[in-house]
Amino acid sequence: MHPHEILVREFYAAFARRDAEAMARCYDDEVFFSDPAFPKLRGDEARDMWRMLLARATDLEIALEEASADGSGGRARWTARYTFTKTGRKVVNRVEAMFAFRDGRIVRHYDRFSFWRWSAQALGPLGRWLGWFAPVKWMVRRQAAKQLDRFRGSRGG
Repeated sequence: MHPHEILVREFYAAFARRDAEAMARCYDDEVFFSDPAFPKLRGDEARDMWRMLLARATDLEIALEEASADGSGGRARWTARYTFTKTGRKVVNRVEAMFAFRDGRIVRHYDRFSFWRWSAQALGPLGRWLGWFAPVKWMVRRQAAKQLDRFRGSRGG
């Protein structure tokens, strides 16, 4: 198994056991992370996003379905099952991830999932009927950014 695949598997094993510090150690100091809810996070912002999400998680289950990596990059398919705190609704989010590596750590991490499918589960009728509509995505992104800013402020980050 390529060392980068081992690293990806370590990242998701840490995620599954809710170990944000072990996840953070998998990232390069200059990591770039992006997904539909948290676009364009860099460095400590990305590490703090995982810390925040895991600090709030009460019933999170992570399943890594597939992972592969080599010298040029990596991919993973994983599923998160959890209760969305704001609405109390159950979510099953299926995610495709892509990675780039530098010096044995993750330097680029892109997660892709259906925002409409996620919003239909997490937000209920609003998400089901309007989750495809850009202003709903912008609203979720604004709220996520505010929550991350508050979390980082409370940690002195």
